[in-house]
Amino acid sequence: MPQARNRVVQIRDFGGPEHLQVVEAPMPMAAPGEVRVRVLASSLVYTDVVIRRHLYPQTVGLRPPFTLGYDVVGVIDQLGEGVTGFRIGDRVADMTVIGSNAAYRTLRAKDLTVVPAGVDAAEAATMILSWTTAYQLLHRLARVRRGQQVLVQGAAGAVGQALVTLGKMAGLEVWGTASGEQVPLVHELGATAIDYQREDFTQALPGGFDIVFDGVGEQGGRRALAALRRGGLLCAYGYTSAVQGHRRLPAILGMMARLHLSGWIRGKRVRLYSINLMRARRPTWFKGDLALLFHLLETGAVRPRVAERLAFGQVADAHRRLEAGGLQGKLVLCPDLPELPGGRATPETVAAQAGEALSPGWRPRRPCG
Repeated sequence: MPQARNRVVQIRDFGGPEHLQVVEAPMPMAAPGEVRVRVLASSLVYTDVVIRRHLYPQTVGLRPPFTLGYDVVGVIDQLGEGVTGFRIGDRVADMTVIGSNAAYRTLRAKDLTVVPAGVDAAEAATMILSWTTAYQLLHRLARVRRGQQVLVQGAAGAVGQALVTLGKMAGLEVWGTASGEQVPLVHELGATAIDYQREDFTQALPGGFDIVFDGVGEQGGRRALAALRRGGLLCAYGYTSAVQGHRRLPAILGMMARLHLSGWIRGKRVRLYSINLMRARRPTWFKGDLALLFHLLETGAVRPRVAERLAFGQVADAHRRLEAGGLQGKLVLCPDLPELPGGRATPETVAAQAGEALSPGWRPRRPCG
């Protein structure tokens, strides 16, 4: 049997996707209290773009080269000394921030959440960052109540879709902004769609919204504040507008401080959300919330959208697609996908791994373990 080898997606310098490279790496070994997993799925997320461009506060102290990869679903293939409660062959998940765009990696056993049997690994990976962020924004930060009227900025994005879906499940009246071509998706999710290219979302609801969830930060969040009623709550969790505008990190941090001050002056509340800070403060919340989301996935109560399952050679192109926007689902790296010389996994190789026969209208169901 050929010996297993490790491959990782490494950033060799801060900047554009051209600074990404797939390299051979030493096989990690599980230290005491750790497990090693063979990676089944690892999301490619917009936060990876922010990290790659040296704009993410939690990784600002890192210097290349290092491995990207914000989350991971994997199968345990090695147990470190002292690990209990897990066995080789268990499927587990974790949020790692970096290091999971890899074939193998080690994880602390105390941080792991079990992935239910039968759940698609790529779909499970979408739960870790995007859906947990949405769930915690709704139920931990905003503490929403049935009947509240809320606006989701960027409702067609990964977190936006989760906010709309989980918000509707919580009995909220949901509006969502999207570009014209993505309006049908927002309608399909059950929200009142606002085409931000043609409509002024600040005037969408007379009197203003109870809550605005904003991961865009347009005009420094001022327009999101304008859409709120007096006493309303702005939950800010991202700043894609500033990233796309090539703002530097000090300017972004200053923008957040001004947003707080502006909200106070206008009689509106502003809360900033970081999934990492929330997890550091309330680690049991994170594990419990993720386990709940896995249960919803297992029972079919939610169904996240996976735009494409990718092989290693497609990662740089995936980053370009993330920056271009317009995706209607999550891009997921599946290290087990075989590659052709161009780096792309063909339908035939995906089908072979999934154990499926090709047929007219065939779509891969489970190529990520």
